Amino acid sequence: MQETEKQFHIHCSEGDVGRYVILPGDPGRCEAIAQHFNDPVHIGMNREYNIWTGYLLGEKVSVCSTGIGGPSAAIAMEELCNIGADTFVRVGTCGGIDLDIMPDDIVVATGAVRYEHTSMEYAPIEFPAVPDFSVTCALMAAGEELGYRIHTGVVQCKDSFYGQHSPEKSPVSWELLQKWESWKRLGVKASEMESAALFVVAAARGVRCGSCFHVIWNQEREKAGLFMPMSEDTSGAIKVGIEAVKKLIEQDKK
Repeated sequence: MQETEKQFHIHCSEGDVGRYVILPGDPGRCEAIAQHFNDPVHIGMNREYNIWTGYLLGEKVSVCSTGIGGPSAAIAMEELCNIGADTFVRVGTCGGIDLDIMPDDIVVATGAVRYEHTSMEYAPIEFPAVPDFSVTCALMAAGEELGYRIHTGVVQCKDSFYGQHSPEKSPVSWELLQKWESWKRLGVKASEMESAALFVVAAARGVRCGSCFHVIWNQEREKAGLFMPMSEDTSGAIKVGIEAVKKLIEQDKK
């Protein structure tokens, strides 16, 4: 691809972002995340990519939204890596699968089911989608210190939101329902749409990535007739992500 002054999709250049980047999906969450930074500056927005940069503990850090799903998340990571970023923390939302997962809980991913296609263009299916250990430990410690109910485990990643929530309408409903039953029996904690791609792209690029999620609801609890409120307040996952980045900065300075 022809080289340009700015990265093709995120419209950023070297120096615009820090080495530490928080990755929400929703562009609308970026300004709220940036308010946790010292001296936040809006770098710009193009398509689904909204970028702010500021400082935590004296270190330049950024937030860049990825949009929904693996393809756009992979583009963000690729282009951020091109301009110097090397540590990524995804903060987002998920739906619980395991019956113990409740709304307002925080799930920290220790691995991701590659039920999407983006990662297939980076690694054969036998290669596992796993986060960086140091980033995962920082997320777990941050969540526990902040007093959240934390779960660690494998999350499932897919390309179709409605393939999960309305599988019966699909011509391949038999496959979707069979796979979903497999995730349940294997103890998968929750479902989301980006981590598998991000973990594999991070491995391919030689950078660090981890993920944490705010649980919105749990369709399996609802099916079982269990108590099932809905929670769309994502501030918990954001706070955990911010504190985890601080921990990583402190560790990297040693």
